[in-house]
Amino acid sequence: MSAWTLLKSLLAYQAWANDALLEKLAGMDPRRNSKERHAALRLMNHIHVVSRIFAAHLTGVAHGYASDNTEETPEPAQLGAAMAESDRWYLDYVETVSEQQLSEPVAFTFTDGDKACMTRQEMLTHVVLHGSYHRGEIGRMQAMIAVPPPWDTYAAHLHRTEPSRRLQVRLEPLGA
Repeated sequence: MSAWTLLKSLLAYQAWANDALLEKLAGMDPRRNSKERHAALRLMNHIHVVSRIFAAHLTGVAHGYASDNTEETPEPAQLGAAMAESDRWYLDYVETVSEQQLSEPVAFTFTDGDKACMTRQEMLTHVVLHGSYHRGEIGRMQAMIAVPPPWDTYAAHLHRTEPSRRLQVRLEPLGA
């Protein structure tokens, strides 16, 4: 599997997982467990802001963010629309980038002023892993207040979007 193919799959997983978790957050009563709900929305907004910052780094434009989150916390519907748009941008971006471009280093500055350099492939991977880390954190918070989090693993995504993967397949041993 090429890096491009894997990144495309991971970015599709990210869009699916973001949508599933935001749907779960939208269904939470804003009065009940308000502290946890607010913290979860702050983390989802952080995921979104970091995704937008890295999209700007990938395209070489200014992102306009002073930090890795915003002062205001959006409601789930507003955040969901913004994240869906961002996820679509990443899926479109990966369709246009070549394998050669994926390995190109890109210099940028973090919001705290630290200088950095990552390849486009590393930046895309970072965006996916960063979001996954924080969605896991939110899932843990939900479990602690008896709100079942969505089952949003990469394997679950692959099997839900490609049900044929559930078929038993006899694989030949390597080197056979």
